[in-house]
Amino acid sequence: MASLSADLFHDILKRLDAAALARAGCACADFRAISNEEDLWENACTSLWPSTGLDDVRSLIVSVGGFRKFYADCFTLILNKDVPVVQTNETNPFAEEWAESDYYYGDMDELENSQPSDFVSLIDVWYKDRALYSKVIWGIPNSDGANGWFYNCPFRIDLFHHSAENNETNNGEVFLSTISDLPSVPSMEQERKDGKLWRELNDGIKLSWIIVNRKMKRAVNLTSWHPLGGQRHWPTDTDFVLRFGSVLPAKEVLPCQVAECILLMKFRMTSMGSEEAGEPSTLALTELSMQIEDMGGVHLNGRCSLLLLKEALSCHRSRNYDEVLESCNLYLKAQSELKEEKIRSECRFDTLCIVSGITIFAAICTMCYRKFENV
Repeated sequence: MASLSADLFHDILKRLDAAALARAGCACADFRAISNEEDLWENACTSLWPSTGLDDVRSLIVSVGGFRKFYADCFTLILNKDVPVVQTNETNPFAEEWAESDYYYGDMDELENSQPSDFVSLIDVWYKDRALYSKVIWGIPNSDGANGWFYNCPFRIDLFHHSAENNETNNGEVFLSTISDLPSVPSMEQERKDGKLWRELNDGIKLSWIIVNRKMKRAVNLTSWHPLGGQRHWPTDTDFVLRFGSVLPAKEVLPCQVAECILLMKFRMTSMGSEEAGEPSTLALTELSMQIEDMGGVHLNGRCSLLLLKEALSCHRSRNYDEVLESCNLYLKAQSELKEEKIRSECRFDTLCIVSGITIFAAICTMCYRKFENV
């Protein structure tokens, strides 16, 4: 090892991915010194996230601490186990409807470090480890004006509809086909029966949505890498929706103390194809969006969403995907229990109204009967 030059060490290490590069840095002092070089981490990040290869993005990453720090912040995923337990009783506070004033406890001063223009989104989509789509969004679309509609209206970033120059993307520029190892679909009736295409999408599609705050100089990956769920044939037979996301801490913002960042991806079958004719089946990526909801399913506004994104930049994270998936499932379970408790509460209220109505009607009838007897 001592006879090898530093240039040869560098050439060896630049062929490694980021995880292997980090392990190599623990092997010996020479590897450790070279593995700290930024160009190696830049190469590793660009290989993993093609969106980081643009010149303006490179300057952004350097300004927030460099590529090594960026990888450490964004390869790990948000881990939130502080999901409140839903109490199944009549005094359960989570079963009540929350007013807008309940959602936001601070004031506008807290948004000084969370202006929409400070956020940058780096989005990358893969299919079976092949880069499918990359996009960089500077700022949050349509959020001009500190006192405008953005802060009070439902928060949403729609990748294919947020500006006029991206309208052509919605016409199907991003494709998946049997040429990309997508299974052929002879008919939608057959797909409804065996779900082969649906399973391939769930297993093969991977998403990264990184948020960088230029003022706070921090970054976080809001996705779950792999889908958490989805819907087949919705809203039409040819549509497939995949849902990614993460559980965000919201102790100082929401009564339920947690919220879910939901990332939706929709594919539409544009061509069935034919194996006999050698024509590939084709799917087009038609939607990729972000929104944030509380545990009750309420779509949060821009003000609350910016605060949650700010909190996410400094929240706990983990490299253990199974642990992250477990925390997401814990949230979904609690959300399901909350919905069931709300239904039970509504049933109890309906029953009470019916009993009260019958009692009042019976009382009125009794009074009328007695009055008639007295006459």
